[in-house]
Amino acid sequence: MLYVSTRGQAPELDFEGAMLAGLARDGGLYVPAEIPTLTQAQIAAMAGQPYEDIALRVMQPFTGMEPAHLKDLIDRAYAGFGHDARAPLVQLGPNHFLLELFHGPTLAFKDFAMQLIGQLFQDAMRRKGDRITIVGATSGDTGSAAMEAFRGLENVECFILYPHGRVSEVQRRQMTTPTEANVHAIAVDGDFDDCQAAVKAMFNDHAFRDRVGLTAVNSINWARVLAQVVYFFASAVALGAPQRRVSFTVPTGNFGDVFAGWIAKRMGLPIDRLVIATNRNDILHRTLATGEHRKDGVQPTISPSMDIQVSSNFERALFMAYGRDGKAVSQLMDELRDAGGFPVSQGALQALREDYDSGRCSEDDTAATIRAMHARTGEVLCPHTAVGVKVAEEHLAQTPMITLATAHPAKFPDAVEAATGARPALPPRMADLFERDERLTRIANDVDAMKTLIEKRLA
Repeated sequence: MLYVSTRGQAPELDFEGAMLAGLARDGGLYVPAEIPTLTQAQIAAMAGQPYEDIALRVMQPFTGMEPAHLKDLIDRAYAGFGHDARAPLVQLGPNHFLLELFHGPTLAFKDFAMQLIGQLFQDAMRRKGDRITIVGATSGDTGSAAMEAFRGLENVECFILYPHGRVSEVQRRQMTTPTEANVHAIAVDGDFDDCQAAVKAMFNDHAFRDRVGLTAVNSINWARVLAQVVYFFASAVALGAPQRRVSFTVPTGNFGDVFAGWIAKRMGLPIDRLVIATNRNDILHRTLATGEHRKDGVQPTISPSMDIQVSSNFERALFMAYGRDGKAVSQLMDELRDAGGFPVSQGALQALREDYDSGRCSEDDTAATIRAMHARTGEVLCPHTAVGVKVAEEHLAQTPMITLATAHPAKFPDAVEAATGARPALPPRMADLFERDERLTRIANDVDAMKTLIEKRLA
């Protein structure tokens, strides 16, 4: 299996090469040159299987790895999850189900990909005898999941940039309290888009990139997206696929999770609709509604992990919608950078609308959904999940709808308490989080200063 850049100017790489590169040399994102498909019989055979076995069946064709070896890495990745089903389904109402993706070590869906990437990276580094430097940007959950996955690993140094004052206290403390010396929390004076732009700038400085052995674990990394494809299969099969079609609503800011659903559909999973759920930072919803993809400033919300205007993985969706035309995508990304946005061509917009629906959830509706769902079902939702549930309820039909629950409510206790009157507790294994010492570095939104800091820490 080979991987190509969405901008068409970087060399093709195999799975391990694409994973370790993170971002392509031309600034694009890697996607598979072709998408393998599974037969209806192969999908049906997943029914009742452990999550790890489904992961092996879904991921192996993309990796080319020897199955027994890949299965060993998968088993290690999910051994620390707090639920034997890994991603259990809960019914919220008629034809509406919640997929709980918060049973990993940092209580967020990012653990599904990050724990596996940690195993894949360490496996590759042991074989190669190399050392790598991970630099990532986070709007909250990616950073803590990355630091948990890579802390204490040999041959890996991990730097996470997060927007100062714009993540929840639980998210921040998960990043600032690890004691291992190889993980570094960097608080940037800016928003998430500033952090993400800094990471991309570092990757596009090829001399710096080569000097420090730079790689990425943000959702720009193809391996992240691939690991997330698995739970679309696991949940759909649990509800009767492939004999029964299903739909998904995905709370999203950076588009990686919902794009994983698109990959699952292309592999043969009978997905009816993929619904994009946004908070008031609704660039993705506006794009589908108007055909105009244009930044409009980041507004802080109670669902901060979705406070994004530059949605990196949307580039992958555009690449597919434009018929894999790397030159066209490169031009669009230049327009986004230089002019703050671009019109989507009519043909590409039609292609996007054939695959995706979308909706927007206000701050008041987010809080109201948390309150109403708790009263009706006893289920406590984090604000991001509430955005998904509200939008999903607007798209319910005869096809079963699965809404992705992206984080444990205890990661956002203030918002949940304000909505329900009850403060959600952290699981026992994290009960002392607020008593742990914090370790962080605050820095200006200055790429050169960030690069200097990283090289100083590596010296």
